[in-house]
Amino acid sequence: MNEQTTTELDLPSMREAANHACALMRVMSNPDRLMLLCQLALGERRVGELEELLDIQQPTLSQQLAVLREEALVETRREGKQIYYRITSQAALAVMHVLYQQFCISPEGDSA
Repeated sequence: MNEQTTTELDLPSMREAANHACALMRVMSNPDRLMLLCQLALGERRVGELEELLDIQQPTLSQQLAVLREEALVETRREGKQIYYRITSQAALAVMHVLYQQFCISPEGDSA
């Protein structure tokens, strides 16, 4: 936290930041979307790769990717018939790094 005391906090700015954080957490609270973001945190992926890696069926995959696009957490690019996804939200990527550290690395430093 910065040098401001609690009596000097800009409450309207804090409220707006809290609203943005809650919106991000709401989107990330779905297990399929969280798993998609986890894979995309490692780098750009084709839709087919995501389907294979995560064992999420196509209708569900398309629905969850649409939510991530609508919320501006990911972007797409087309190469021929292939569609690639990547994380574009720095806030989502930062949260994914924290979640990885908390839940995917064992105490000995190995991946879980």
